[in-house]
Amino acid sequence: MGRADRLAVAHGVPSLALVEAAGQAVADAARRFVRPGQRVAVLCGPGNNGGDGFVAARLLKRASYDVRLFLAGERTALKGDAAEMARRFDGKVRPLDPFQLESLNLVIDGLFGAGLSRPIDGVAAEVIAAVNASGTPVLAIDVPSGLDGATGAASGPVLQAAETITFFRRKPGHLLFPGRALCGSVRVADIGIPPRVLSEIPVRTFANGPALWGERFPWPSHGGHKYARGHAVVVSGPQHATGAARLGARGALRAGAGLVTVASPLDAVTVNAAHLTAIMLKPFEGPEGLAAILEDVRKNAVLIGPGGGVGEPMRRLVEAALRSPASVVLDADALTSFAGDLARLRTVIAGRSSGSVVLTPHDGEFARLFGSLSGSRLERARQGAAESGAVVLLKGSDTVVAAPDRRASINANAPPWLAAAGSGDVLGGIITGLLAQGMEAFDAASAAAWLHGAAAADFGPGLIAEDLPEHLPVVLKRLRQGKPSI
Repeated sequence: MGRADRLAVAHGVPSLALVEAAGQAVADAARRFVRPGQRVAVLCGPGNNGGDGFVAARLLKRASYDVRLFLAGERTALKGDAAEMARRFDGKVRPLDPFQLESLNLVIDGLFGAGLSRPIDGVAAEVIAAVNASGTPVLAIDVPSGLDGATGAASGPVLQAAETITFFRRKPGHLLFPGRALCGSVRVADIGIPPRVLSEIPVRTFANGPALWGERFPWPSHGGHKYARGHAVVVSGPQHATGAARLGARGALRAGAGLVTVASPLDAVTVNAAHLTAIMLKPFEGPEGLAAILEDVRKNAVLIGPGGGVGEPMRRLVEAALRSPASVVLDADALTSFAGDLARLRTVIAGRSSGSVVLTPHDGEFARLFGSLSGSRLERARQGAAESGAVVLLKGSDTVVAAPDRRASINANAPPWLAAAGSGDVLGGIITGLLAQGMEAFDAASAAAWLHGAAAADFGPGLIAEDLPEHLPVVLKRLRQGKPSI
């Protein structure tokens, strides 16, 4: 965003115009919370956020709001655009003081922006505590003070915002937890930065949604047929653990794969056969049997791991799948089986001549496979993708999809009731179904995460995993009509 600001200036947009527009957007947002005559405290810091705050205070004061502006530090210490906007403010500037923040209708937070690199302490920390305890609504400028805009992390006191107004584009911290919860609702304001500056910035991080992958979604064509839409294979576990594979298979079928087969160990054939109709069944025995199934190149995507068991037999099945030309999704036990032996998995992935690989760990599986990687959730997913040579979908309420080339998407539509047994198996199946239809791995994983969340959000509380595939057609219909649910 700093580079976007600088490029906007280079393209002829005065920096003061950007600050004025940002302050105007903040003032407009404030008017949705309070009426003229009500009391608004504007907390200003020494940087650009403070400059935005001075503009908002000036505009609200002119509109007959009871504005009280509090500044962290000395007015004479302000520099650049912030100093100029402070000069233009014709009201009283008070020192930051937690004991003066009483009987307020709104607090505008312009203390510290997204680039804060240390925990907030001193008087500013006392102010944050007082505001949070008061229950007064907070409108944050850019990010709530104390929040890291790049990671969504909070290393010290953070203001809890009811709404955050940000500019041009969202930041990772708006989407990653705990930042997403601390920001409240997030609005993006246009402040005059030309959209073309994005072409001069190597953007590699995206909010997940149809705008990212929708143009490449594999819709059926009028002249198409089921064999043109790929053949997904889902590897079943033994007799006592077959349900996870069937959930995955149903997800693949509902995602549009032309054909779906459950590859079943011999002892589980009867159980699987009793539950399958549109999904086909193929018995196999051991890695050689799975390899024989995948010799048919029409079977072009395979999901392995759900309910499959942990240990050397699973490792050998994974290696058999990875030696085939099919795209491979590794989930659950397929990942845990390589705990402490990532090198073995990486070697097989690196030796592939065709087909994509997607890993879908939750946090525990990720830690078992990759160890203690440092950095934010976003950076850890990126490191995992780089180390494995595969697309990594790190599951959670803020699912991150990362590719080895550092592209990453952050998903923000998953409701809390999606945390249900078996929902991850369905997600693996949706990815597999999209890969079978020829979707590129990063797009397929990102689209699947969004579809998975949208189906759960549309269904509502009471969701169980079996509901997800059956609700996908509702979401797909809206997506096709250009009216996707959030």
